[in-house]
Amino acid sequence: MVQKRGIMVALYGYYGYGYYYDPMYILIIISCVIALIAQVKVKSTFNKYSRVSSSKGMTGAMVAEQLLRSQGIYDVSIQRVSGSLTDNYNPRNKTLNLSDSVYNSTSVAAIGVAAHETGHAIQHAYGYGPLSFRTALFPLASVGSQVSWILIVLGLIFGSTNILIDIGILMFSLAVLFQLVTLPVEFNASARALQLLESEGFLYGDENRQARKVLSAAAMTYVAAAATAILQLLRLIYLFGGRRRD
Repeated sequence: MVQKRGIMVALYGYYGYGYYYDPMYILIIISCVIALIAQVKVKSTFNKYSRVSSSKGMTGAMVAEQLLRSQGIYDVSIQRVSGSLTDNYNPRNKTLNLSDSVYNSTSVAAIGVAAHETGHAIQHAYGYGPLSFRTALFPLASVGSQVSWILIVLGLIFGSTNILIDIGILMFSLAVLFQLVTLPVEFNASARALQLLESEGFLYGDENRQARKVLSAAAMTYVAAAATAILQLLRLIYLFGGRRRD
């Protein structure tokens, strides 16, 4: 019953006297479509340039290691992880994790992604502020995204007070803030990657342009995620922000 009521609130809205059509829901649908398009774009772009071998013939792991060394970073380990586009840098244990499609690949796409993740390691080593803030925010944002809807639904069930709904919106705001902070972190990592790939001579000519396309497509997935989170927060405020009890 709780789950059913929560779904109906998400689809329509609730003011204590029944459900009604939520005009802002169309914005959420649009943002979800944009997110889907962004995901399709990044996968298609990566697949396209994963078939283009770099002229230098180095694998993603080799490029990542040499880029780290060029920046005087020797305490980051490079590991292989399963999956496709599961690449990430973990600042907690200083591991740069490269997926199966990047670690041993010599493609332009693989080198671009490996360099991007190396950019995060460089950010960490240099104390890049937005990355430090995002790392500190992550536990709160993770909890916030999980419990916010539970609190909102409970607030509707025990409707004598707005406090649970207000706390739920506040918790969801932490998840939105995390998405916003992610944007400069990701854009900066890509900028560092492209600059180093060119200056260190890992890519030549059109290869730099192709790597830029891969990283630009990936960046749009973060923009879409942030837009979706913002619209969802605005919708929650619209639905419940002005809700008052007599």
